[in-house]
Parts: sequence; C-alpha cells; structure tokens
Amino acid sequence: MENLASHATENLILIFLIIVFLQSSIDKVFDWKGNLSFLKDHFADTPLVDLTPFLLGTVLLSEMVAGLLCSAGLFQLAVFNETDIAFYGAIMACISLLMLLFGQRLAKDYEGAKTIAVYFIPAVFLVFLLQ
Repeated sequence: MENLASHATENLILIFLIIVFLQSSIDKVFDWKGNLSFLKDHFADTPLVDLTPFLLGTVLLSEMVAGLLCSAGLFQLAVFNETDIAFYGAIMACISLLMLLFGQRLAKDYEGAKTIAVYFIPAVFLVFLLQ
C-alpha cells in the first residue's frame, strides 16, 4: 500500500491510460464493422481510405498493448516498486496517440486532433515521471 501512496501521480495516470486504451480496444473488437464503416467514411478523401482495415487493426493492436502494459506496469509499481513495464506502457500509449493524431490531421479533423492532444499530455507527462 505504501507504493500506491508514494507513486500516486503515476498510478492515477496509469489508471487513466488503462481506461482509455482498454475501453477503446475492446470497443474496436466488439464493434469492428461500425468502427470500420465510420473510419472509411472519415478517411474517404485521404490516401488512407484503402488501408483503413489494416490501419484499424494496427491501432487496435497498439491500443491493446498500451492498455495491457499500463495494467501490468500498475501492478509492478504497486507490488515491486519498479517502473519498467509502466514506462513502456506510457511509451506505447504515446505512440498510439501519435498514430491517431496523424490520422486526424490527415483527415483534416482538427477538432478530433485537439482531443487527442488532451490525452497526449498526461501520457507524455507519465513518460517524464517514469524516466
């Protein structure tokens, strides 16, 4: 319990990222067709339109890995007071968000890109804290 209190900021950001990425990846698994339909329409006027299924799978995989690494990192930090896995989870979260940001910018969805920036700030801060 001492590790939870001594790393409160890291733990809270990890929990935030776990919720964000596991929920998002689970949604993509259970509503693949809906997500794919939305994204094909979203990227209709971009060079990504034909790659949408592959890119959705790539984003799904990166989000799942980020969420699982953050989960394992939270456990490792709480039990062993080590930050290795949490650090890699935070890095993977940043990479996932950068992929999403690239897509939003390419689709000229600037409001969506701003939303991703809001998620990116705590993820990068977690990288900073865990270095």
